[in-house]
Formats: sequence, C-alpha cells, structure tokens
Amino acid sequence: MPTREPPERAVPAAAGRFLKSLRVRNASANTIESYGKDIRAFADHLAACRPDQREVGEVTPGDVRQFMAAEHARGLANSTLARRLAALRALFDYLMQDEGLPSNPARQVAAPKLSSKLPAVLPAEDANRLVDSVRGDGKTGKAEDRIKRDRLIFELLYGAGLRVSELAGLNLEDIDQAERWIRVRGKGRKVRQVPYGRKAGEALDRYLRVRAKLRPPESENALLLHRWGGRLRRLSTRSIALVVKRYSKAFNGDPSLHPHSLRHAFATHLLSEGADLRAIQELLGHASLSTTQRYTQLSVQDLARVYDSAHPKA
Repeated sequence: MPTREPPERAVPAAAGRFLKSLRVRNASANTIESYGKDIRAFADHLAACRPDQREVGEVTPGDVRQFMAAEHARGLANSTLARRLAALRALFDYLMQDEGLPSNPARQVAAPKLSSKLPAVLPAEDANRLVDSVRGDGKTGKAEDRIKRDRLIFELLYGAGLRVSELAGLNLEDIDQAERWIRVRGKGRKVRQVPYGRKAGEALDRYLRVRAKLRPPESENALLLHRWGGRLRRLSTRSIALVVKRYSKAFNGDPSLHPHSLRHAFATHLLSEGADLRAIQELLGHASLSTTQRYTQLSVQDLARVYDSAHPKA
C-alpha cells in the first residue's frame, strides 16, 4: 500500500487546507473570506521578510509579533489587528489539532487592546430622513431602478437591523411577503426570523418588480442583484457599504457612515422607545445578552444628557 504523502508545510498551502476545513464545517462565506485575507497578509509578510522560512513549523511568536507591528505601522485599526491575530490563532489551532503541529505561535502574542468607547448613534430623526432621502425624484430608467434597490437596502438595514453580511446573503425564498417576515442566516449559520415593517414591504414590492425586469437566470436566487462583467450577480457586502456611504455623503456630507451604523441605530431606537432587551437580542441575533446590553449603556448616556440639560437640579 503506497505511503501517504505528508501535507505541504508552506504557509499558503496550509492556509488552503484550513480554509477548506472551514467550508466543510459550514462556516459563513464572510468568515472564510476574512480569514483568507488575513492569513494571506501574513504569508506575504513572511515571504518579504523571511524568504528562507517556508514551513509553518518554523513560524515563531516573534514572527507573528513582527507582522502585527508592521500592520500597526501601516495604520490598521486595533479591531483589524485583533482580527488578523484571531485568524492566525485559528490557523495554527487547526494545524495542531489536525496535522500535529506542536504549538501555536500566535497564542503567545497578546491581542491589541480594543477601545471600550461606544460608537455614536444616528438620531432617530436623522436616520428616518436619511432613509427617506433615497428616492428617485426625476430619475428614469436604470437610475430609477437602482435607486429602488438602494431604498430596500436602507429599509432593511435600519428597519430590520440586519448585518450587512445577512442582507447580502438573503435569497428570494427567505422573504415571507404575506406575513412580513425574513429568514436570516446570522453568525455561525444560526437562523432567525425577523419582521419587517410597512415601508420596507413597500420598498420590497417596488424592487421585486425591478428585479423581474432584469430577467435573471432561474438559478440565481439572490434577493439583491447588480450587473457586473455582463452578468447579474449577488450584491456584495462591499457594494452595499459603498451604497450606504454614497447616500450618506449626499445627505449630510458624512462619508463615514457604514451599514452597521444603521443596525446600531435600529437597536438603540427600539430600546429608547421601551422595547424589551431580550426581544432586541432576538431581533439582532446576539448569542449573548451582554452584547445587546451595550445599547442599554447608550440609552443611559442619552438619558443623562437630557437630565443634565433640562433638569433644574442637574
């Protein structure tokens, strides 16, 4: 019986096996893409700084620290650096468990400290005005059709509190128009049901008529589509982020708004109107209530500001 060839030990080859294992374990496409990007950055760094170092077993904690320092010098945010390190830790954990690597060099490197500062929240009036600003006044043809798609993006990000990856991953069969529910595949492939409101329903009806005019192939079941390279394709998370940035810049000159800002506003505004924290947790798909409780802190801060500015004894 022929002996089995040992696996190639170069970092890119090992990374390929790791990412394949994630697909087998049904990890989300967003996780696989992010981990792949982070590990490729590390492999490129090693190739440039240590061309003689080819095998994963030769990677040291010092190599990982040097990589993190180089990425920090490039101006990457601590949140991105933490994700880079998490990807390397996951890679070497896999190599230890599945391929007998003796240790995980990334586990010996401290993660960067993440800011505990809570992000600013778009006021409810501004959020509603921003969403309502996405309209096709005077537009016709393809421009009008694109705006109808973009309006649905805003209605679902703010009106249903979806993550951008969840929105990009929606398929036609995930929408129950009769009961106004969306089946959402969240982190860890967890599925939840999220309601959507009347305005989102109207935006959905308008967009579905546009989508039908595009005549996508029957095999293409993505809800949100765009034409790229002559083909209709699923709208990516990056494209959705660019849509949000474009309308925000036109609305108030702020290009820093991103899809998560609208999800954050969704949760905060529900809480400020008296929604139960457990219900918000379910709507957001948070595994832990402590994650949702961050929004409580924001609400308390808002109340404190109102008290300080309005109460005579403040």
